Amino acid sequence: MSRAKLSCLLGAVLSASGIGATSQTLFALDDWPQWMGPKRDNIWRETGLIDQFPKDGPKIVWRTKIAGGYSGPAVHDGKVYITDYLTKDNVKVDNFGRAGFSGSERILCLDESTGEVLWKHEYDCPYSISYPGGPRCTPVVENGLVYCLGAEGNLLCLNADKGEVVWQKALKEEYRTKSALWGYSAHPLIDGDHLITLAGGEGSHVVALNKKTGAEVWRASSSTEQGYAPPTIINAGGARQLILCKPTAVTSLDPATGKEYWSVPYEASNGSIIMSPVQVGDYLYVAGYSKKSVLLKLNKERPAVEEVWRDKARTAMSPVNVQPIAIGDVIYGMDQGGALMAIKIPSGERLWETPDAVGGRLAGSETAFIVKEAERFWLFNEKGELIIAKMTPKGYEELDRVKVIEPSNFAFGREVVWSMPAFANKRAYIRNDSEIICVDLKK
Repeated sequence: MSRAKLSCLLGAVLSASGIGATSQTLFALDDWPQWMGPKRDNIWRETGLIDQFPKDGPKIVWRTKIAGGYSGPAVHDGKVYITDYLTKDNVKVDNFGRAGFSGSERILCLDESTGEVLWKHEYDCPYSISYPGGPRCTPVVENGLVYCLGAEGNLLCLNADKGEVVWQKALKEEYRTKSALWGYSAHPLIDGDHLITLAGGEGSHVVALNKKTGAEVWRASSSTEQGYAPPTIINAGGARQLILCKPTAVTSLDPATGKEYWSVPYEASNGSIIMSPVQVGDYLYVAGYSKKSVLLKLNKERPAVEEVWRDKARTAMSPVNVQPIAIGDVIYGMDQGGALMAIKIPSGERLWETPDAVGGRLAGSETAFIVKEAERFWLFNEKGELIIAKMTPKGYEELDRVKVIEPSNFAFGREVVWSMPAFANKRAYIRNDSEIICVDLKK
């Protein structure tokens, strides 16, 4: 019996015996089956984690060799899924052009306990994108299937246990488009029977596919190019709304049909809109490069919005590589300039900013991924450091930090590792361009 199934069985037994939900959580194994975790909210709900790192650093449970990539791992039912790019070309470049590179993308399945490669699927994939280090999107795992989107638009559904291809699509060819400058980077979203993903092309900026067969259910919207913002579903105005952050607009659709509810113009510099929208009560916040930002107020009665403010000079962070997180009426995130900061909604007031999460002096586009756990946060920065910290409206307090992996790629004249970890089973799963490691964080 798998660990996940055993966890569910234990939960059912405890519930039936009247022990209650609090006891259940002591036994529950919290997988990380997609980007930002089980509920796609960057919250780690496990307990029993360390308060500070051991003197000699946390235990590295295993190390497994892999190739390059920016994609994070997904952890589900005793397995770890990761994608990479196998090539003999020098892809350690931060070019802003479309040079050609040859290689193959791979999907790897590892044993969660040992790091052993259980299966792999590989396909030829020439790159013509900027930052050609490898795939960007975290796999999505559900009901025995794993879905992976490669940097050039190869979308695959595989059997999660054996790696057999169930269905696949080449989005560029099917929708007569090209990859965005920095490749397909918007993590696909499962919604009921649908897999929702950005595609591109006229009338097909976003498409919903039958998750079991790959058959198209609906297509909708157009944009100058795909952008990089993952599709997000919110509840507002008495309806479920699929929010798309496009290079030209912030748009709301009915996720069941693709019908448009509303759209507000947005001008993304270089086509670069990366963050998913952040809902804070009755407000929706979107921002990106060059201090482009907009705050929208959601109508309570129907799917509609009104603009509150736009492009406030001293407001708003400009998130690029890191998804911001909202706690109450405060959003915490990394700014394009490299600082970690907090802003208050709806005023947009910047409460504080600090370079400490990335080590002081800032060169721009510094990265520290943010996950909340209980009353504290775990950060993983581009130097390969894990940080335990507290963040409140009053400021940032670092509790401990340790280096766990080497930066292995290159950006803006410095060595970086730009990949979001997974946090599950009281462990962190962290990759660079040569290995993936499992870090024990159990108390």
